[in-house]
Formats: sequence, C-alpha cells, structure tokens
Amino acid sequence: MLLCIRHHTHYRYERPVVRSHHLARLRPHDGAGQSVLAWRLTVRPTPAWRSDEVDPWHNRCTRFDFDQPHQTLDVWADALVQTTVPAADADDDAAWEQVRAALPFFPGASDGGAPTLGPWVQASTYIPPAALRSSALRQYAQACFAPGTGWLQGCRELARRIHHDWTYTPGATRVDSSVLHVLRERRGVCQDFSHLMIAALRSLGLPARYVSGYVLTQPPPGQARRVGTDASHAWVAVPSRAGWYHLDPTHARWGLQRPSEAHVVLAHGRDYADAAPLGGVLHGGGRHAPVVAVTIAPADEWAALGLHPPWPPSGLSAASGADYNAAPSSFAPDQP
Repeated sequence: MLLCIRHHTHYRYERPVVRSHHLARLRPHDGAGQSVLAWRLTVRPTPAWRSDEVDPWHNRCTRFDFDQPHQTLDVWADALVQTTVPAADADDDAAWEQVRAALPFFPGASDGGAPTLGPWVQASTYIPPAALRSSALRQYAQACFAPGTGWLQGCRELARRIHHDWTYTPGATRVDSSVLHVLRERRGVCQDFSHLMIAALRSLGLPARYVSGYVLTQPPPGQARRVGTDASHAWVAVPSRAGWYHLDPTHARWGLQRPSEAHVVLAHGRDYADAAPLGGVLHGGGRHAPVVAVTIAPADEWAALGLHPPWPPSGLSAASGADYNAAPSSFAPDQP
C-alpha cells in the first residue's frame, strides 16, 4: 500500500516566545515492512538551529531551536510510505511463563534500540509503579494468561478484551490521564488503551512497548475523504522470536511488524513520553495549545484532496532542502 501523510501542528502563543527548544519525532521508521520513499519536515518561522539524530529508542528525530521572539509556530511533516501486508500470526510456541523467565533477554527483540527488554517491563512516566501494583489490573491481565498459554495468544486475547470492554470516547481523558483512571472509567482513546494494555502486561512481569504512528481509515459511507480530519494513532508491540509483534487494541488488529498494512510506525518507546510526535521547552509564550491536522490517504487519492504530493517534482526521492509543499488552508482539532 502506497500512502501519503501530512501532519501539521500549529501553535499560537498568548505572548511572544523569547527562546524555545523543540524535539520532533515525525519521520516514519524505515524497514520492518515499511519504506519511506520521501519525507520532508518544514518549520515556520525558520529555526536558528536544526539537527537530525537518532534517540535512545532508535527513533529518527529532529531537534530545532529558536533564539528570536515569535508568536506562532507551524510544523509540517510530509511523507510517502510504502507498506506491506504483515503476517497476522507468528511463532508463539513459547508459553508466557517461558518469556517471563527468559527476561531481560529474548530472541528476536533486538532492533538497534534498547539492548535488552529491561526498559519494557519497568515503570515509566505514564505507567507508574502504582499501576503495576494494581491488583485489579493484574487480575484483568491474568485472565488472558492461564498456565501454559502461548505468549502471543495471550497478548491477542488481552487486546481483544480491551477492544470489547472499553468504549472509544474522544474527550473522556486527557494526555496525562492515569492508567488507573482509564481502568475505572472504561472509556478513552487509543493512547489510553495502549497504556492500559502495556501496564497490564508489565503488571505480570511481561514486556511491552508503546508505538505511535498513523492508520488509514475510511470516511463514513457516502462521504468523501477530507483534509486534516485524520489523527495520529497509538498501539502496543511485544517481542516474539520473529521480531516485534504489534497489537492495536483500539481496532482489534495485530500482526508482525505492524498491526495491518494500513498502519504506519512513527516512533516507539516505554510510553507516550518517549514517542510523542512533537514537544519542547519554551521561555515565554504564556497559554497555548496545539491545533493538529493529520491527513493520510492512498497516493492515488492525494491529488483529489487538492494537496501537493509529498515528493519533489523530479521524482520519488528522499526529500530535503527546498520547501516544495503547500501549507494546508485550514486546521482541524487533534484526536489522540
């Protein structure tokens, strides 16, 4: 599947920002069933300094700083990504108890990021020790892992249960809502369901990591696809002998390398804090909130949306340099 993606973030600050430092994780991963054919990050106003790097979790990042006052910030990430159909099933002959006993090492889990699985079983910013000690959460997870249950079989059952037992409700939670709050309320969005599943697995001493990215969705019957009405997405990955196995509890989809051909991996980490698309530290600015517009569509539908393609006119080559993409004409609220 050939997909075009535009991720636009707009900030308007209450007061001028004097200086700021930003970190963007907006370049999709290359490899493991997806190929980035073209990518471009455009920042306005132009930063005083900009550098591309790889973070400790093996995500491609861009840092940029401003040293002059400004009251707005726009960041566009445009990508052309080729995805393949992932294997829905993988080798899960190992019982879940064997996986836990093998920690912190596990065959197939190394991908250039953390050398062992230690970080994926420990507490983290959005999955604190209190969540891992929760007897209610542990009991919920344990129901999917009877003695001798296959590792991936249990993970699929847990994703299936969360999909069934929780209601997708935009606005029911905030970005900093706790796992225990989501456990009680049984409502939330993809970030909440992913944190919940990760915490449930870690409460049993089992490894899991957070994945941010995108998923192609279809407009309601009779409606056309519209610019800026999609959203970033989140799901879970666990190690298997064949590599990282991805599970999307929001959509009840799973597969090796990605939950489906329609999913695009952007970044991964211990939780949202390690994989947030855009963050920063400001000096000044006052109150502000991002307005995010995401558009994802098959490449053959991109022109019909009135957007320039995310590659230079000369062809499908990795893009860096001149700003050849037009900015969206309107913004749409983000839906985590």
